[in-house]
Amino acid sequence: MAKNDSQNSNPPQENIGRLVQVRMDKLKELQSAGKDPFEIVRFDQSHHSSDVRGKFDELEIVLSTDAEGKTQHPAWEEIPAEKRISVAGRMMSKRVMGKASFCHVQDLEGQLQCYVTRDELGEEAYAAFKKMDIGDIVGVKGYAFRTKAGEISLHAHELTLLSKSLQPLPEKFHGLTDTEIRYRQRYVDLIMNSEVRDTFRKRSRILQEIRNFLSGRSFMEVETPILVSNPGGAAARPFDTHYNALDEDVKLRISLELYLKRLIVGGLERVYEIGRVFRNEGVDTRHNPEFTLMELYQAYTDYEGMMELTESMFRYLAEKVLGTTTFSYQGVELDFGRPFARMTMTDCVKKYAGVDFDAVATDEEAKALAREHHVEYEERHKKGDILNLFFEEFCEKELVQPTFIMDHPIEISPLTKKKPGCPGKVERFELFINTWEMCNAYSELNDPIDQRERFAAQEANAAAGDEEAEHTDEDFLNALSVGMPPTGGIGYGIDRLVMLLTNAPSIRDVLLFPTLKSLS
Repeated sequence: MAKNDSQNSNPPQENIGRLVQVRMDKLKELQSAGKDPFEIVRFDQSHHSSDVRGKFDELEIVLSTDAEGKTQHPAWEEIPAEKRISVAGRMMSKRVMGKASFCHVQDLEGQLQCYVTRDELGEEAYAAFKKMDIGDIVGVKGYAFRTKAGEISLHAHELTLLSKSLQPLPEKFHGLTDTEIRYRQRYVDLIMNSEVRDTFRKRSRILQEIRNFLSGRSFMEVETPILVSNPGGAAARPFDTHYNALDEDVKLRISLELYLKRLIVGGLERVYEIGRVFRNEGVDTRHNPEFTLMELYQAYTDYEGMMELTESMFRYLAEKVLGTTTFSYQGVELDFGRPFARMTMTDCVKKYAGVDFDAVATDEEAKALAREHHVEYEERHKKGDILNLFFEEFCEKELVQPTFIMDHPIEISPLTKKKPGCPGKVERFELFINTWEMCNAYSELNDPIDQRERFAAQEANAAAGDEEAEHTDEDFLNALSVGMPPTGGIGYGIDRLVMLLTNAPSIRDVLLFPTLKSLS
């Protein structure tokens, strides 16, 4: 039999147009015969492929043989109603062998082999099956049995073309491997690569388990604005857009923080939001300009409470999603089962850079140390800024196992409560895992007078050229003036968390549609 598109040949690029035309001709033939697959509106699935495998002992029809050893298949009328199966999905392979054929149908849960015969389907339906292409979406009704080779299969009683695929899929043995095409045509990537489907199903599971965990702690999920006049809550450049109805320039949010704190002021004591935020920054293996952030705020606690919550939640997620608290990420074993390490930023820099910033008295001394250690800084930077630069340069790469880095300098923490008895430091931590910052948390600043002064310092930084500096938010200050209780708050980068729990090397591998440069 001549090799054709239906048999998964690997067509050269110049033949794609011809193969598309062949499929278009098949569609026109179907439509002319009054069998347009696009007019079918539904197909009732009774099972997924995993159900057939998982419940095979209950569903199996045990076949008998005649005196000559030939397998005897029962008539459809003899199949009990509870063992009649309907599956639907995409045809991923087809092997035609005269009066009997095999194909594999792929659904959400995986693939299932189907045994298709002319005697069972009838002459016309079997001829129609033989003309179907790889990639066509079909519905199959039949019963479960095990072939002589031992493979769980579905004996097809009916096979219906539900949707015609007009574009040939990549050749099955090599799949879709071009990274750029995989990201641009995620729909094909999901069809061809089962591990990609598994990653995004696991991402959904992670989000569901986060919600389950927080529900168990009486948190309330809320939604806050995406288009804002004054984006705050993070050091980042925003995206600009225009609101036509109001004739106002607005920005896409860079954080969820300031609106969620307004809700704490309003008496919603435990709130969280999982939502998209937008930062006008570069793209690399850990950054995408739009990404998913979760922030939560809890009244009457502090950053110590946020550390307990974070450690408990990460351990819970590993147990629920992976079934273990010890797992490997890109060859590095991570342990979420043991207590997370805790270290102040100053002690961390002292350990890995050999510099004790508690002994540094002035900004000029800090700048001299930066020059000595070849750490680049800007003239506007103060001692706390330079401490953070030392941490980024010498420490982050050392933090593999889960570690809370605590007590950050006030200069880089404009929304954080000061640490009592520690001038220049605030009650803030970041969690590092696998050298990555995984979350950022504070004992939230609730003093409106202090907050106004911090905003003023940020305005000065903006005037000095810092494009990521925050600006004064008068309505937020008004909310603080109404009164906000002592509060702990935290933000989690969901995409990095999913990367860890799915062993994904790049953030693009856990975003269904990552940001890509336009082809035009």
